[in-house]
Amino acid sequence: MPAVAVVVPAYNAAASLAETLDALEAQTMPREAFCVIVVDDGSTDATASLAAARGAAVISQANAGPAAARNAGAAAAPADCEILVFTDADCVPAPDFLTRLTAPLADPDIAGAQGAYRTRQRSLIARFAQIEFEDRYAYVARRPTIDLVATYAAAYRREAFVATGGFDTSFRRADNEDTELSYRLAAAGRRFVFEPDAVAFHRHPATLARYLRIKTRRAFWRLRACRDHPEKLVRDGYTPPVIRLQTILAGLAVLGAVLAPFVRGAGLAALAALAGLLASTLPFVRFAARRDPAVAAAAPALAALRALAFAAG
Repeated sequence: MPAVAVVVPAYNAAASLAETLDALEAQTMPREAFCVIVVDDGSTDATASLAAARGAAVISQANAGPAAARNAGAAAAPADCEILVFTDADCVPAPDFLTRLTAPLADPDIAGAQGAYRTRQRSLIARFAQIEFEDRYAYVARRPTIDLVATYAAAYRREAFVATGGFDTSFRRADNEDTELSYRLAAAGRRFVFEPDAVAFHRHPATLARYLRIKTRRAFWRLRACRDHPEKLVRDGYTPPVIRLQTILAGLAVLGAVLAPFVRGAGLAALAALAGLLASTLPFVRFAARRDPAVAAAAPALAALRALAFAAG
């Protein structure tokens, strides 16, 4: 297996980065087979010194966002590193993470691989977010290839990454810059696969307010990522079609409620849209019930709120 460079962008990440780096030091992949590069993206805390103390190569730059930070880390990777792995400073990779994530790239026709989130959190919202990811993974697993490699657990063939120009640095936040890159690579004929056993543990949003803010923001930036790939607005390899339906129904419900005082029948249309939205959550409720009955009970309301956040974004 070719040498691997692991790139971790970090901005004011001193509170979580140590756990990330310790997990990378504990990998089953031989330590001489990979290097770790932390890109300090203009932090004002001890991120850089903490990373250096744990033996990572550290690159410091003025704050420019995670896309620029990842590009800088990739550019600094040793010449013999043919595989670039990206994870985040709030992720804790499982011991076999690197071995499992890079294994699919032994096939020269595969340009990238996507791993999976897990969480150890116990809050209801974090558990809902985890099952939401698992629902998407179940959808992805039915496809022979995928068109999205998310950077919390991503491996790219370096040649493919460089050929497409890396991440779009106009994405200044950690939000859908990986989606946009994936769409470009897929459009160029590159193939990606899902590797569900390459696990990174993550801190999902633990409160409803933060969860909904994230969903609103992600919807906005997903539209930005689709600017040059409008066909992805209709269908992609990561988002179950029912989520798009729910977003439309949520928008119609809000529009009907706004027009109800002025347009006859608008209120009934709003109620019908809301009923359709809630009915559409039933497959997810069944999926969640096999994993976490408490999440299943809350799922219709939480999924409806998620759809409203997506519509707002």
